Amino acid sequence: MDFKTAVASEILTAMNTAFEGAELPEIGTVAGALEVPPDTALGDYAFPCFKLSKSLRKSPIMIADALAGAIHADFLGKVESVKGYLNFFIDKATYAEKVLSLALEQGEAYGADNSGAGKTVVLDYSSINIAKRFHIGHLSTTMIGNSLYRLHKFFGWRAVGVNHLGDWGTQFGKMIAAYKRWGDHDTVAQGGVDEMVKLYVRFNEEAKANEALNDEGRAWFKKIEDGDPEALEIFGWFKSVTLKDAERVYDLLGVKFDSYAGESFYNDKMEPVIQILRDKGLLKEDQGAQIVDLSDYGMPPALILRSDGATLYMTRDLAAAKYRKDTYNFDKSLYVVAYQQDLHFRQLFKVLELMGYDWAKDCEHVAFGMVSFEGGALSTRQGHVVYLDDLLHQAIDKARAIIEEKSPDLENKDEVARQIGIGAVVFFDLYNNRIKDIDFTWERALNFDGHARACSVLRKAGSESAAPDFAALTDPYSQDVVRLIEQFPDILKSAVNRSEPSMVTRFAVDLAQAFNKFYYENKVMVDEAGTRAARLMLTDATRQVLKQALYLIGVEAPERM
Repeated sequence: MDFKTAVASEILTAMNTAFEGAELPEIGTVAGALEVPPDTALGDYAFPCFKLSKSLRKSPIMIADALAGAIHADFLGKVESVKGYLNFFIDKATYAEKVLSLALEQGEAYGADNSGAGKTVVLDYSSINIAKRFHIGHLSTTMIGNSLYRLHKFFGWRAVGVNHLGDWGTQFGKMIAAYKRWGDHDTVAQGGVDEMVKLYVRFNEEAKANEALNDEGRAWFKKIEDGDPEALEIFGWFKSVTLKDAERVYDLLGVKFDSYAGESFYNDKMEPVIQILRDKGLLKEDQGAQIVDLSDYGMPPALILRSDGATLYMTRDLAAAKYRKDTYNFDKSLYVVAYQQDLHFRQLFKVLELMGYDWAKDCEHVAFGMVSFEGGALSTRQGHVVYLDDLLHQAIDKARAIIEEKSPDLENKDEVARQIGIGAVVFFDLYNNRIKDIDFTWERALNFDGHARACSVLRKAGSESAAPDFAALTDPYSQDVVRLIEQFPDILKSAVNRSEPSMVTRFAVDLAQAFNKFYYENKVMVDEAGTRAARLMLTDATRQVLKQALYLIGVEAPERM
């Protein structure tokens, strides 16, 4: 039973009775106006009658008084009129019965409404750089993107995950020059990205004393641009070695992509976009470069071509946006990229709009804060880099140590340590509002439970045949859990609409904490069969909803800890 809709229906029925002939609002409008009071002493739902004053030509207090006298639903304990608000108190036993029954009946589909059916979302996330190791700075884009991918699919969207690889630029010419001078196939094949980074660092060090090396690097990049077979073969191999390295991290995180089309993919797709800009009179010359003037919109110019004719990020992103619309016909296109790129995306979306693409409004920059590690900012140049695979394996080792200390007899220790360790890192990353900067610390990361406790209770209980006595779930601790379970669908809807996975993460914490309080205040395995059955039902619904919440943020839920 959807109580929000049921209460909204009662309000509309009462309006029809109390104000016969009045024009009634849609049920969705009424349900949307319902509020959840901050204190349950004020009711389970509150409906503000102020917006009805104009159409009904009565004061909010008169409207609330009239409606309160006309509502007599069985599932409502009482209805109060207070200062223009209608406060609804749902019968606690009925509330528990309906919420838990619905959650368990719908299972993994609880909260899904298929509102995305027939729609497509393209998500650009992770976007690692070729020939560089995957570091902790890529954690947020990867996991926010992964969660939004799962959330959209949960609501029926067709989701297309794109890893927009950083695979273009002079640095790749330098990489090839370094490889040709000092590298060999077997060493790079075995050493992977680490070996490529060593070559690149050596190149830059030696180029300080030998400028000719930089010319050599530029020459090799020109060969890549011109399609030289040897240059393309080495370049392609560098990409495959990098992706093989990255795949190990993605496997640990449980992250997948539908496309690895990176910057180089758009080499032959930029000229048509540049031509459109020319044809629409948007391109202007500025000191030899080609720009789109955005001064009328309070932004600096968007640089499209350098004075030497070279393309830039903006050129490639315009081509990528058009390609994605042409290929996937998206209804929404999300770019999960750090907030430092805010201006770039505002320029990008404005240029698309000026090109005449009305779908520019469907593009969104999902910005997020920076990640530091135990108080230290990350900097490649200063050598303070925390590589993601190192971090994840440290987390697994720390989880394993905790298991050895607290649960030495646990089966499948390695698997549980992997679930807890990886889950803790992801959970920590997605706990705060995404725009906030994050300081990763071990102490806070390895600290969550709830799902495993519920699983443990259910294992010990075995099967239960007694009919639940829902009056056993009317105490405040049980009701807090039930209320959170009822709110789960709305939390998910808000998370997907606001591109904010942290709402799901914080919900999981709230539900786990509420369940822990319930568990300590109410013995589950009591002799009275009806009470036992009701409390087991609440435990099972909590287990299921927690597991689903964790899945939607990209965390596996261990059943034993």
